[in-house]
This record gives sequence, structure tokens and C-alpha cells, in this order.
Amino acid sequence: MNRPADRVTGPVLAPRDKGYDEERAGWQTARRHRPDLVVGAAGPADVQAAVTYAQEHGLPVGVQGTGHASAAVAAEGGVLITTARMSAVRVDADARTAWVAAGTRWDQVIDRTAPAGLAPLSGSAPRVGAVSYTLGGGLALLSRSFGYAADHVRGLDVVTADGRLRHVTQDSDPDLFWALRGGRDNFGVVTGMEIDLVPVATLFGGVLIFPVEKAAEVFGTYLQWAATVPEAMNSSIALISLPDVPAIPEPMRGRHTVHVRIACAAGDPGAGERLVAPLRAISPMLDTLGELAYADAGSIYNDPVAPGAVESGTAMLGELDAAAVRTILDLAGPHAPVPHIVELRHLGGRLAHPPAVANAVGNRDARYLLNVISRLERAGLTQIRPAHARMFEAIGPWSTGGRFLNFMNGENAAAQVRSAYNPTDHRRLTALKAVHDPANLFRLNHNIPPARGPVRD
Repeated sequence: MNRPADRVTGPVLAPRDKGYDEERAGWQTARRHRPDLVVGAAGPADVQAAVTYAQEHGLPVGVQGTGHASAAVAAEGGVLITTARMSAVRVDADARTAWVAAGTRWDQVIDRTAPAGLAPLSGSAPRVGAVSYTLGGGLALLSRSFGYAADHVRGLDVVTADGRLRHVTQDSDPDLFWALRGGRDNFGVVTGMEIDLVPVATLFGGVLIFPVEKAAEVFGTYLQWAATVPEAMNSSIALISLPDVPAIPEPMRGRHTVHVRIACAAGDPGAGERLVAPLRAISPMLDTLGELAYADAGSIYNDPVAPGAVESGTAMLGELDAAAVRTILDLAGPHAPVPHIVELRHLGGRLAHPPAVANAVGNRDARYLLNVISRLERAGLTQIRPAHARMFEAIGPWSTGGRFLNFMNGENAAAQVRSAYNPTDHRRLTALKAVHDPANLFRLNHNIPPARGPVRD
């Protein structure tokens, strides 16, 4: 097969080439793309050349930044565009905005914005790619306070299926701008984006860790507490099975523990102290809460940096009660055959409000996001998948039926894409897909297929 190497600055590699495996590798190691060609884009022109080549040869296109999401979409064949070389940030402190190139990680953005006392709406893991995260919605550490990251996009540079590089805004193309913010990489390869920044230099945050023997009390107190807190308070609760390895400090090593993560944007640390008092009253075994520079906010979740093999699933939930807590603890407690992380992220607040400029992010009425995460180093897929299925079936009475695109991994994720959107919005997305990518060139992803006929609401 001919290659577009003469039109590309970065590497263009086939399966037998040296460096191919390294170029296609990402954080997720459970499943990886195995494309016919992988193009290491060094800039927008390389992306254009790769998309044009794929279009001319009838090959599907995928795009990968840090590779955190490939568990759900790893595919054989086609052209994979990697964007890690496209790493750049420009900050306009006066306007409270930043321009971020396609392969930039959130920690790189934070390094540039923190000196100005500003922060992006980044998530719990600072090494995740900023652009892919935002296009999928972007559930940030401070989203209850400010909304989804996708709500704060001002403009996007994107290479569409015809190979054109376009600057898309609400004024230039409102339909495509709406679809890109929530439709992820279904409508083109975004090479850069302009985002709002928020005036947050510090927050009140950290983690409270409790022994599993207090799990029912902590979960019950947490749900009552979460129903009362203001939008400034962002939090989650997780039941975590910790491995018996030296890296885990005693007395948590090899045990189940309950983690309550806190990120309060109230400004006054004293306000955060007062708000968390009901949780502290349960006497955690570890309490790291205090004033924290936003640049250090990744320590709240302490998500793993090293690549790993992970299977996970997600569901949007409504209001929860004691029966929901019992269901979760029965299936994920110390007696469970498969070690999990089972997490509830508190939604609501600004997440429930429509953004100033509408986008495709759905399920804004959900009250909690449930994540179930299992590492393949600790159990096999033949154990993990049935265990996850049991959890999601059991929690069904409290589910809204929706899912969240950023956390949609696992065996059946591609078939669940529709559930990430409101039904009317999904129909609109398929209609716009038929306009901008009728051949479904961009399909090595959480795919939105083009409509095949008139779309009716």
C-alpha cells in the first residue's frame, strides 16, 4: 500500500515498521488499535494529509491522544492518527481563555494557567488528553460549580472528512459547533480548541479514607450530605479494593476501603471545613483535606500514571437510597469474587443547567455517575465482565438509562453510544453526520452513524 509519507512531517508506520507498536500504544493496554497505517501527526497539515489519504483509499480513520479511551474502540485496519506531538498551550490571562493543541494533556495546560491564578475544567486525572476529554463532555473536578468542560469551548480547529481545516464557532457553523462539543471525533479530527478558564487558584480538597467496616454508615451519610451541599462542593465516594503490595501504605494494604474525594471551590477554606464536618464526624482513618493549589489537584484522586489494562463500565443514576447502597456493597464488598473500584460521582449543580451555547452533551438530569472499574492484572475478563453485568443489572432500578461518553469503556461500549445522548439530540447528530461524513470515515470511535433517510423528531 502506498503511504502519504511525502505529505507528512511526522512518522508514517505500517505494522512491520520499527516504532509501529510504540506509536500506536496508549495508556490503556487491554486492547489497542492495530491500524494498516499509523500517522504521527506533527501539525494540522499532517492531519489533513492523513484524512485525505484515508478518504482516497476508502479507509476508516481513528484518532488517539493519550490512549485512555481505546478500551472500547480498539480496531483492526484503517488509519490511526496520533496527536501526542501536537502539544501547545497559549494563555490569554486577560480574556481568561486558552488555546490548546490536539495532543496536549491537562497537566500541561495547568502548568501554563496556574501562574495567572486560572484553571481549566480538567478532570481527576491530569495526564488525560485535554481535547478528547472535552469533546466527550468533560466531567471536571469542579463541574458542579461550572458545568461540563464542553460547555466552555469557544472555538475549534477541525479537519473534516473532505480534508479541509476549518475554524468552527457558534457564529461560523452553529450546527457543527453543537455536534463537535459532545460528539467527540465523529465529525472530524480536532487539531486545537479555545476554552474558557475559571478564576480558581486554590481549592479546599483532598480525601477522607474509611475502613470498609464503616462502609454502610459512610455511604448513607454521604448520600444525605450530598443532597444538601451547594454548587461549590464537588465530591465522589468510592469503594476500593486495594492490592497487597508495598506501594500501598499500612493499614490500607490489601484491604477494602471507602474514599470520599472532595474539591470545594468556595474560595474560603473555612467554608469547606464547615461543609465536610458531617463526614469527618465518622472518624476517617486518613484525612488529607485542606487548602490545595489547583496545580496539585491531581492528588485528590491520585489516578494511576503508568499504563495499565482496565475494564470499566458506567451508568447515570437518579436519586439513591439505602437500598441502592446495600446493592452496591453486596456486589462490591470484601466478599466479592472480583476486586473492583465502584465509584459514585455527585452530579447536579451547574451540570444540570443548559450551557449558554447549546451542545450535544446529554443526560443532564442525572444525579450520580456510577463507575465500575477492574484491572486485568487482578482478574480475567471471564470474571470481570459477568461481575460488571451483575452490578449494572442490580442497580437498574436507580438508573436513568443513560451513560457518559468519557467513561464508556468495556465490551459493549460501542453499542451503548446512543444512551449518551438525549433521543432528539442523537437523531440530530446522525443527520449532521450524514452531512459532514456521509461515508462514516470517522468510525473507529464511539460511533455515531450517518442517518440513512429523513430524520424526524
